[in-house]
Amino acid sequence: MKTNNTSTRPWLALLGKHPALTVLALLAAFPLVFPFHSLAINILLFGLFAAGYNLTFGYTGKLSFGHAAFFGGGAYGCGILISQYGVAWPLALVFGVALAGLIALLMGMLAIRTRGIYFAMVTLALAQCVYFLFFHATSITGGDNGLRGVNVNTVQLGLVTLDLLKPLVKYYFMLCFVAIAVWLIDRLLNSPFGSILEALRENENRARACGINIERTRLLSLVISGMVCGLAGALNAINLSTVSIDSLSYHTSGQVMMMTLLGGMGTFFGPFLGAGMFLAIEHIVTGFTERWQLIVGVIFILLVLFFPKGIWGTVLAWYKK
Repeated sequence: MKTNNTSTRPWLALLGKHPALTVLALLAAFPLVFPFHSLAINILLFGLFAAGYNLTFGYTGKLSFGHAAFFGGGAYGCGILISQYGVAWPLALVFGVALAGLIALLMGMLAIRTRGIYFAMVTLALAQCVYFLFFHATSITGGDNGLRGVNVNTVQLGLVTLDLLKPLVKYYFMLCFVAIAVWLIDRLLNSPFGSILEALRENENRARACGINIERTRLLSLVISGMVCGLAGALNAINLSTVSIDSLSYHTSGQVMMMTLLGGMGTFFGPFLGAGMFLAIEHIVTGFTERWQLIVGVIFILLVLFFPKGIWGTVLAWYKK
């Protein structure tokens, strides 16, 4: 056991010292060894979604059931400008992220002073308000039928034209934006602000006694989290060429929570690992039965029981022994 532990320590030490670079290197190599490129894109984007959620759940200790509003808001913000108004995709992408940040700001101003389960319930209620707002704006969002026509088939980069109809090309195109977001998250967590976030999670009363403005800090972290989730949603709209109303559903908030728990909340690599595990299990199980949600639920319960800190969180705890 000691030999195996020693042999794996360099890899874990590398990930701990340079988490962003290591995650991006693994994501860059992922489609080269994973044969299902379309599924790889979903894992990449939902991994980013879970990383954004992890800023709220893992690093500040606030359980939220409202992050679907940010993911779906980013998707609709980007999709509406492309499909309805013919706006260029870069501007639409920026607008989607900004809209998600605005939704996070408004929700945060109403919910940030609540604690524990009350915060979770308030975010759930506010997210459902956003859901019904988009659901009934049929002329703009398509309502129950979803938003269609978010077509970005090619991207012109100087003399080079990227064909996004090719899954592998699309994956690396999406990876460029994910890389920027991962780098920014890494810089944030290694800044004094990141230390404050962890201080809030560990002991809120002590942090308040040190003069930290708890509400303002949590509101800012929620807005940043919402913008990261909005970027994931906007990229997902471009990926699918459509936006489903389900992207705003509480089921989506539940899924990203499960991904974060599965990989390991409060860890840098955990959300991507959790998203990969969850979507891979879902992909495999759906090939055998229509009741895939029951099977995935049982598998999730077993993994949580045997890996209480999440898969990656448990690995890190084992490494520190």
